[in-house]
Amino acid sequence: MAYKPTLKERYNNEIAKALHTKFGYKNVMQIPKLQKICLNQGVGVAVSDKKLIDTAVEEMTTISGQKASPTYAKKAISNFKLREKMPIGVKVTLRGDKMYEFLERFISISLPRVRDFQGLKVKGFDGRGNYNMGVTEQIIFPEMNIDKINRINGMDITFVTTAKTDEECLELLKSFGMPFQTKDAK
Repeated sequence: MAYKPTLKERYNNEIAKALHTKFGYKNVMQIPKLQKICLNQGVGVAVSDKKLIDTAVEEMTTISGQKASPTYAKKAISNFKLREKMPIGVKVTLRGDKMYEFLERFISISLPRVRDFQGLKVKGFDGRGNYNMGVTEQIIFPEMNIDKINRINGMDITFVTTAKTDEECLELLKSFGMPFQTKDAK
């Protein structure tokens, strides 16, 4: 018997049915689901030190559990001393079981470790059923050894869903357990 992440099981058994009844879909295929989670980290200082990209790739691979790949500059900008095809960031796209495992670790372990956490902002929706957020420090992830980190970097996390509206996406992510801010909090 193969391992299945608990959030995936919960989605299949509870969340999909709850969304189906709440929004009254006519077809089961209309129920929104999480497609992928994209992690991006810009390392602009890598222009002067090439080893920072290798470090960022290792850190992102450790955090996500999947091999990260560097991103490259599309055009040269002389003011930033940036040349075309120079490595300037790192990215990872998670799908399937690894995506659900990362989401579970992110919700239950990493988010509570954020200093002065008031909940996730509701302003991160893009109007097409996706949610974007930023993390200011990579040390909130328990996989990171604080002694081995030489630079504190942030990252962007994008949750891509099949939802058509922001309301559907919000309800899907809330049912997974993501702690969004209430209207009272600022």
